[in-house]
Amino acid sequence: MGLRIHYGGTFDPVHLGHMAIARAARDQLQVAVRLLPAADPPHRSAPGATAPQRAAMLALAIGDEPGLLLDLRELERARRRPDIPSYTVDTLRELRAELGPRQPIAWLVGADSLLGLPGWHEWEALFGLAHFIVADRPGSSLEHRLPATLQQALQGRWAVHERELFNAPAGRLLHLQAPLRAESASEVRQRIVAGGDWRALLPAPVADYIADQGLYGLRTG
Repeated sequence: MGLRIHYGGTFDPVHLGHMAIARAARDQLQVAVRLLPAADPPHRSAPGATAPQRAAMLALAIGDEPGLLLDLRELERARRRPDIPSYTVDTLRELRAELGPRQPIAWLVGADSLLGLPGWHEWEALFGLAHFIVADRPGSSLEHRLPATLQQALQGRWAVHERELFNAPAGRLLHLQAPLRAESASEVRQRIVAGGDWRALLPAPVADYIADQGLYGLRTG
C-alpha cells in the first residue's frame, strides 16, 4: 500500500523554501506530495492573505509540476463549518476515515513546527494518525534539546530507512534529506513592507500575483 504525504501550512505566501521541501520529500520517498493550505489556524495570528488568495498562490507555485498536488480540504471544511477552528488533528482524522486504518499517511513539517508540537490541539493523538517527515531549517535544529514532554513522545519513533513509513500506517518520524534553506514567509512579508528585494524568495508566478493583488502592504505606483 502506497504512502500518502501531506504538507500542511498557511503558505502566507508560499516561497521557494516551501517548494524545496515538497520536492525533496517527493524525490526521497518517490511518491506525490499533496500541499494543503490551512484555514485560519487557531495557534497563530490570522494570515496576511485570505484563504482563497493563499490557495491561488499555491496553485500557481505548483503549476503542472509532476508529483506535486493541491489539496483544499481544510479550506472546504472551514467553508462548511466556519465556526469550528482548523486543527491538524481533525484533518488527519478526516484522512484516516477516508483512506482506512491501514493506509500509511505522513505529515510533512519543518523542524520548527515539530519543536512546537506540544502546543498543537490534541498533539499526542497525532502519532496514532500519521507519520511525520521532518525538514530541518536554520536556527531550529533538532540537535537542540527538546522539551521533556516532546522528547518522551518521540522516543523510539525515529525511522532509520524510508521503507519504515511504508510498512506501518502511522507513528514513525523520518528526517528529510534536504539542504537547509533560510526563506520564511515572515521574511517575505517584512521585505515587501520595507520595500526590499522580495521577488527572489518566491516562485515567479507567485511574485506576479502578489504584485497584481497588492498583497502584504506592497507599495505600488
